[in-house]
Amino acid sequence: MFLFDQDIILKQVDELNFKGIIASNWSVDGNPNGGYLMAFLASAMQKQSDKKWPVIVTANFLTKCAEGKKSRVKVESISAGKRLNRYQASLIQDGTERTRCWATFMDEGNCDKSDNRYEKEVPEMTIRQDCFSSPVIPKYTLLDNMDMLLDPSCAGWIQSGGVLSSISEQKGWIKFKDDRPGDALSLLLMADSFAPPVLASHGAMTWVPTIEYSVSVRAIPDTQWIKAIFRSHYLTCDIVEEDGELWDENGKLLAISRQIAQFRKL
Repeated sequence: MFLFDQDIILKQVDELNFKGIIASNWSVDGNPNGGYLMAFLASAMQKQSDKKWPVIVTANFLTKCAEGKKSRVKVESISAGKRLNRYQASLIQDGTERTRCWATFMDEGNCDKSDNRYEKEVPEMTIRQDCFSSPVIPKYTLLDNMDMLLDPSCAGWIQSGGVLSSISEQKGWIKFKDDRPGDALSLLLMADSFAPPVLASHGAMTWVPTIEYSVSVRAIPDTQWIKAIFRSHYLTCDIVEEDGELWDENGKLLAISRQIAQFRKL
């Protein structure tokens, strides 16, 4: 079993409740990655749904979760229809709700791919051999388990004496280090694995905790390496947005994401 699959295992306790452990393998400075928490919750909702494709998943991060800790997930059905099922799930530690998540599921077989239309080009990406590896940082266990390569255009902030970018953009390549194939739940993690785009323009002098995170999963990758691009256009009132896209190497759109986060100077 791949590590990611092991770390989203949940045991059903009763009709509404599951239990599991928030693993310490997907953390940023000791805090569980938001995409990992979303996948953890989505896996519980997926077990309850007869439709398995998580086409839209949104999470609100209410307070910090602790890694390596036993947790309870409460799943409630919102609606069940012919094409879509909707659920909400709460992640509870020590009696306190830490994260709340909503998901809409559909049958992948009901998706009419003949109407697919892209009005944006696949993002241009520097070849992997010329990209920069993300630095290994203590307590950033996410980087121990993901291969991430930054495009040189946005890598100045991780280089000694590097030049910051004029725009808030992060882009590059990503895959699991153990070569686990990508699927819908892993795309939730990958869309939240890169550093916030504002670090490319401001440097590593900010803390950017996520308030709300949403991913629309559109397809499963046919290639191991995935292209990722994230862009922030507006920073106002200490709030910044982040719009993201994941593509496979064959030019297939995999997921679209949006985050709303706080901007805090260290």
